Amino acid sequence: MKKIRWIRFVQVIVLGLLLTQVNSCNKDEAKTVTDINGNVYSTISIGAQVWMAENLKTTKFNNNSLITLVTSNNTWITTTKPAYCWYANDTANKPLYGALYNWFAVETGKLCPSGWHVPTHEEFKIMELHLGMTQAEADGWDWRGTTQGTQLKSTAGWDNGGNGTNSSRFSAFPGGYRWGTTGDFFNIGALSYWWTSSENASNQGLYRRLDYNQTGVFAQAVKKQA
Repeated sequence: MKKIRWIRFVQVIVLGLLLTQVNSCNKDEAKTVTDINGNVYSTISIGAQVWMAENLKTTKFNNNSLITLVTSNNTWITTTKPAYCWYANDTANKPLYGALYNWFAVETGKLCPSGWHVPTHEEFKIMELHLGMTQAEADGWDWRGTTQGTQLKSTAGWDNGGNGTNSSRFSAFPGGYRWGTTGDFFNIGALSYWWTSSENASNQGLYRRLDYNQTGVFAQAVKKQA
């Protein structure tokens, strides 16, 4: 079953998909997936799961319909429609960090390439367990685990010596986020968020977060809309 990792982008409202290049020449690194826009992504295996090794960049759903580009802060925090943006509204951030998508884009079920999907909270936990979290840690909230975040983070690009080992080859980059309360952009270089497709309540979605100064993986819920 194929899983996609979600953009370094995820919410607070935000965020997009993460990431990036792979290192050695293992068989699964030769595999790629192409989105509806023609963007080609490397993929990697983590345990029995297959993940994209780059952040999502699509501007269309997999049925070829357009996702609305939102640059206005006010529109970003008030819309209940599917939307995306580039960090700081600058397309120069697209190649490395991908796009930032709101929850309403995620819940359509049409954001990922055909045959792929935004991972659930439980699917993230399967990956975290494979990387060495205990069940108790994976079932917890806030900062969890020991070195799982370090294993997921890329070996370059994180502020203040916060680079990872990327032993998982997930290649997570610090793409920052767009805050759902004001629509402002924050913390590129320092942290990254990924939506899951799971809800915590009717008005909350679950997400994952990595920080430059943390070695674990953060899990929590956040409002779908400010």
